[in-house]
Amino acid sequence: MTHLVGCALFPHPPIMMTEVGGAECLHVHKTIASAEAAAQFLQEKNPTTIVVMTPHGPAFRDAVGVNVSPVLKGNLAAFGAAEVAVSFETNSLLVSNIIKQSNRLGVSLLPLDNELAQQHRFSLQLDHGAVIPLRYLYRAGFRGQVVHMSTGFLTYPEMYACGKAVQAAVEATRQKVAIIASGDLSHRLKPGAPAGFDPAGQQFDVRIVELLQSMDVRSMFDLSEELVEAAGECGLRQIFFLMGALDGLEVASEVLSYEGPFGVGYAVATFAVKKPRPKEGAVVKQESIPVRIAKASLHYLMAHGKILPAFSEPLPPELQKPAGVFVSLKKQGQLRGCIGSILPTQVDAASEIISNAVSAATADPRFPRVQPDELAELKISVDILTTPARIASPAELDPRRYGVIVRQGSRSGVLLPDLEGVDTVEDQVNIACQKAGIVHSEQLELYRFEVVRYY
Repeated sequence: MTHLVGCALFPHPPIMMTEVGGAECLHVHKTIASAEAAAQFLQEKNPTTIVVMTPHGPAFRDAVGVNVSPVLKGNLAAFGAAEVAVSFETNSLLVSNIIKQSNRLGVSLLPLDNELAQQHRFSLQLDHGAVIPLRYLYRAGFRGQVVHMSTGFLTYPEMYACGKAVQAAVEATRQKVAIIASGDLSHRLKPGAPAGFDPAGQQFDVRIVELLQSMDVRSMFDLSEELVEAAGECGLRQIFFLMGALDGLEVASEVLSYEGPFGVGYAVATFAVKKPRPKEGAVVKQESIPVRIAKASLHYLMAHGKILPAFSEPLPPELQKPAGVFVSLKKQGQLRGCIGSILPTQVDAASEIISNAVSAATADPRFPRVQPDELAELKISVDILTTPARIASPAELDPRRYGVIVRQGSRSGVLLPDLEGVDTVEDQVNIACQKAGIVHSEQLELYRFEVVRYY
């Protein structure tokens, strides 16, 4: 069972609203009828929350935005129809889980609040890419909460990973959620189109409609950069986000309509979620940035015999500040090395990962050094720790949530949380004591910490 109850692709031309288009709505009557049907399709799934991803909200080069305003409002005043307005409460619990899961998967996600809006001079009002599909949902009877996300200029695999993060957050909150990808297709379908004319526009739209109908995500990733660029589209990143949100699920897709009377392609599609597929059905496995850092560190070590000076990709904010880090290496399901630091020893978490990856491969006394021919077989995970806090008793521990540090005199031992076979606080404390060589558990100092685990 999944709590993601359904998804839809909505176009967002203001002319599809009668208050804006008037008699011109006749030219997009297929799109209007299909949008009404898609809204009814989602409403019948009885979602408590709608997540909408739009290309017309605040856009950042290296991050997707998520609006953290407690109330989301917007209208079409910019198109002469202020009466076309929506207002919804934000699902703050789901937002916080989306942020958490994005961090886990290494997706750059930026919370959009009043302070950031003032700093960068953008509005937190819902843009027309969100207002239009949400207005259709409202007319269909939806009165729940909303999460408003805006597409940045991330790569398609990163947008796919963002969708996977949202799916994980939905399952963590166990709420019934529907997702809308708001986007038009090519803007270059005919002479006089908004972005000019290019024959590639029609080719792109035909291909996208085919791939949506067949759910052929692999072929979406194979689309040529030249074709996408020539098409002048505004919906592909949202589509990849939607495909990521559906990753690993059995889905029945249906393209309800496609038309492009004004030189812009409008496709409406629905995606009925049936049940999870076997895990091997996943299309893209996006490694998190912390794991990519650890892997780069090991490859550099094997190639040059020294520490990687710095990671070449831009770092998210959480890796630019100091933190304790553990790097774990597994080979064929068995531990091959694990070294970490409870408190930071480097200038930032990225440098901590680089250093501890090398130590895990070369300085874990339980194992011989990792050899170059083993690199391809290693599975790497990275745990980034919060600052340990002293606690009064084992009652404040939870082996699934918290790691533990035990201290007695000069001896100390540490155990990470959520380890296979460690199911009770007693087991957790005893194992940590054994690692420290502490025989008697009386008069222990106990500390707990949390981790974010990256794969």
